[in-house]
Amino acid sequence: MIRLTPRASSSRRRFDGSRLAEERGARYVQLGRLDLAEQVLQSALRQGALAEGQSLLARTGDGEPVGIAYGYPLSPSTGWWDRLITPVDDELRREDGRRTFGLMELAVRAPWRRLGVARRMHEAVLADTTAERVLLNARPDVKAAQAAYRSWGYRKVGEAHPWEGAVLHDVMVLDLRGSGG
Repeated sequence: MIRLTPRASSSRRRFDGSRLAEERGARYVQLGRLDLAEQVLQSALRQGALAEGQSLLARTGDGEPVGIAYGYPLSPSTGWWDRLITPVDDELRREDGRRTFGLMELAVRAPWRRLGVARRMHEAVLADTTAERVLLNARPDVKAAQAAYRSWGYRKVGEAHPWEGAVLHDVMVLDLRGSGG
């Protein structure tokens, strides 16, 4: 049995551009250390270092970390769109602090992939959002993730290097209007 543990941020501050905690958490996810990722992200949330958002950890019945999801509403001053290498129109780039939920992390450890865990975490982290859409970056070489995102309704709108030194990612958008979410 996989248990999802949501963690809502009590912070009311927007992401201030310092991505240290978020990037540390992301690196731990890449290393398969979801326990450390959760510690870093939860500590940052308690200190108000990350934006108001949602995070959750999926665990086995014995408490072993299985996956992690984290995201928050993009502020009007977000730098997300500035990383695009392909031009998009101004209306797509427009942010008001409520329009777009940025999905920063969605990762499942290898032994639990292809069991529907990522889909459940995706649904859970978006359950309370009032955003019109969800935005994420996805590596084009990770075919299973690409297939999952497309099957959930995401469409590619461009390409970006989401942080300095990052490989090229697909920028994908999910329209939530009229989808019940």
